[in-house]
Amino acid sequence: MNRTLYTNARLMDPASGLDSHGSLLVRDGRIADLGNDLSPQDNDETVDCGGRILCPGFIDMRAHGVQIDAALKGGITTLILQPTQTTLIDTDAVVERIRRRAADTGRLNIYPMGAATKRAQGLEISEIGQMQAAGAVAFTDGRKAVADARVMRRLMEYAGHFGALIVQFAEEPQLAEGGVAHEGETAMRLGLPGIPSAAEVIQIERDLRLLEITGGRLHFALLSSRAGVEAVRAAKARGARVSASVAPPYLHLNESAVEGYRSFARLTPPLRSEEDRLALVQGLADGTIDTIVSDHDPKAEDQKRLPFSQAAPGVIGLETMLALSLSLVHAGKLPLMRVLDALTSRPADLLGLSSGRLAVDAPADLTIFDPNKPWRIEREAFGPNGNNTPFDTLPVQGRVWRTVVAGRTVYGDQAGAVTGPAGC
Repeated sequence: MNRTLYTNARLMDPASGLDSHGSLLVRDGRIADLGNDLSPQDNDETVDCGGRILCPGFIDMRAHGVQIDAALKGGITTLILQPTQTTLIDTDAVVERIRRRAADTGRLNIYPMGAATKRAQGLEISEIGQMQAAGAVAFTDGRKAVADARVMRRLMEYAGHFGALIVQFAEEPQLAEGGVAHEGETAMRLGLPGIPSAAEVIQIERDLRLLEITGGRLHFALLSSRAGVEAVRAAKARGARVSASVAPPYLHLNESAVEGYRSFARLTPPLRSEEDRLALVQGLADGTIDTIVSDHDPKAEDQKRLPFSQAAPGVIGLETMLALSLSLVHAGKLPLMRVLDALTSRPADLLGLSSGRLAVDAPADLTIFDPNKPWRIEREAFGPNGNNTPFDTLPVQGRVWRTVVAGRTVYGDQAGAVTGPAGC
């Protein structure tokens, strides 16, 4: 019997509200016990956490690529892969292949989202039931909204039979067509074609009306605007089964980040006004926005070092998600428990996963981190094929000490190299 006792830890579990000093026992890959009076038995491995926070492993609901080492350095134990890969994830066979490969590595839990429509073209709904049975945890067309209202209605109705979560990219395609930056003073001055925030809220409002007709569950992948936050907040107040995510760049940066045509700040949706940024922080604080996602999308330098309109959108986010989220805690803008909830129990609940909580018999997927450990984000440390970050040289606090998947240390002092930006 394989047993590990983690002692001298600050146990934090948003699902139960637990926040206390104590120990946690792992046996055969699952949590066996936790509390403040646990003692090791003969042959137990004992790990002194040194007062660090021990919480459920982070669940990243939105990543466009798999970089296992980067995810584990960031404390991520479960990664949700978007369907728009080299081989589109739109059949049960592709879902099964991804799940099998993830199981073979044994280091990181990887679940795919299946394409909501066939070939992600927005014309015909996919075989949701078959993909869900194969292991898909939700359904989306990635960075494209399902634009046809009739198709979206049928998609919601069909998904409702399976209790499946539909994830929509909240951007009305015709209003956004050709745009590369937020439609505002900065884009106008730089001569960049803009995308109005109305493109987001119009898509949200349409889909919320369809949700009222069909029932079911709907999630908006990335909110970027005050109007979007307000629309979701009002829908929740009406009792709609709607949820939403945000990524750290939208909580920290506004449209001024693209000054000088900085292509590393080109995102989809675009960074918007300071008013929008503040509304996103408030929306996360009050629970209107449910989860924090990395939106990890690594790009080679030759895809980013181009004229702004030609550069590929997207940023990396696996290794920086925790520290950037904690920056808002250190600034007094968010409670620590709310941030951990957005990284653990809320995504687990939305996706129907058994992880995301510290409870007896739950999977021993754990993250142990020091919330005050200082370091500096340095682009070069991420390598040339995935260093597209607008946060280069930013000083931050919060570093992962150990990442544990199914009871096994996969990052940290007993898992090999502890180097790089998230090392200790």
